[in-house]
Amino acid sequence: MANLVRIGVRLANKSLFAKTEVTSVRFISGKLLRGQDDRPPKPAPWNYKEKSYTILNYWTDRTTSRLDENSKIVVVEGPVAAGKSKFAKELAEELDMLYMPEANLDMVYINDYGYDLRQLDEQLPESCRSFDVKDFLRTPKHRNTATFQLMQYNTKYSQYIDALAHVLSTGQGVVLDRCCYSDFVFVEAMFSQGYLSKAAYKGYYEVRQNTINELLRPHLLIYLDVPVNKVQENIKKRALPFEKNTQVLTPQYLSVMEKNYKQKYLKELSKHAELLIYDWSEGGEVEIVVEDIERIDFDNYDIHDPKCKDWRRHTEEDWGALRNKYADHKNDLMNYFNVPLHHVPEMVIDAEDAKVYHDIMNNAPGEVYQRGFNTDMGDTGVLFKISLPHRDTLPLRERNLAK
Repeated sequence: MANLVRIGVRLANKSLFAKTEVTSVRFISGKLLRGQDDRPPKPAPWNYKEKSYTILNYWTDRTTSRLDENSKIVVVEGPVAAGKSKFAKELAEELDMLYMPEANLDMVYINDYGYDLRQLDEQLPESCRSFDVKDFLRTPKHRNTATFQLMQYNTKYSQYIDALAHVLSTGQGVVLDRCCYSDFVFVEAMFSQGYLSKAAYKGYYEVRQNTINELLRPHLLIYLDVPVNKVQENIKKRALPFEKNTQVLTPQYLSVMEKNYKQKYLKELSKHAELLIYDWSEGGEVEIVVEDIERIDFDNYDIHDPKCKDWRRHTEEDWGALRNKYADHKNDLMNYFNVPLHHVPEMVIDAEDAKVYHDIMNNAPGEVYQRGFNTDMGDTGVLFKISLPHRDTLPLRERNLAK
């Protein structure tokens, strides 16, 4: 009898998770070509932010039913003030993809209720206060610089998981303004100028090594190349308050970034993703880039080629497992950041400071209870709620550049 049951399960698996051919995935199509598409409509997007996708759903909601030629991850990279954000927004519009702004700590410090936790800094010990890119540019040798850089990587990593969950759950592609794969470029520049200690530098790579291999690399990387002298001109031209008098954005710092972008990052990631590089010294036309993208064949590799290998899956079960991993198990992936860094003195907070921090933060507006259970912040129906929020999805919040 047991043998019959096992045979029945095998047969069911064979029919439900048989090899799946996903049509029209080789090329990315711009808005014009997609407007001529006469294929039947896809299923409605799965609300991965609020709704679980478990193994039981593999059978009733197939991941590949939503995937098409534009179900891809595109990353836009380049130096400071290269015009990446503007370009990435326009590109996402042209490709009918979701635009994700560069991951920034405004996404973390401003909670789900719109309260900016940085308002509490005066009540906190210095070791526990907020520290973002503006603070770094003003005081790059502050003790919180190491923690800031690790938080930056953590936030970019969190956003990239959201991008993967979005593609696999909705079928819509994503254009990211920078991503976690290039974060080391900044670390190398900071370390070269003495803003990170050797211990903090090594600690960062310990965390990176423990986390980065859990992700799927992007399909396409677009690099907007701007020489250092032009970057400095652009920085002066945009005249952001926190960039005006900084001692950080020197030719030396920017040159180290450029070197690591071109000699390490682009070289390594291009083994796994398609790469387009443009001279963006004077800007450029998004339409021309779209034409170049439409010519790329993302399936022109043999089975052993590392290019786009992360995205070659042959069964519904494989696709469903990936979707479940990034949509339902984000917290498990973020736990890979729990690498002990006791050997980095500037990242160790003593017990008394930590107690003050937790006492204040746990009583901040919107932080007393889990999201959805703070009646003082307007949450209703608390007595009838029987489950916690499904996942923590970062808001698509642009960095506030005005201050």
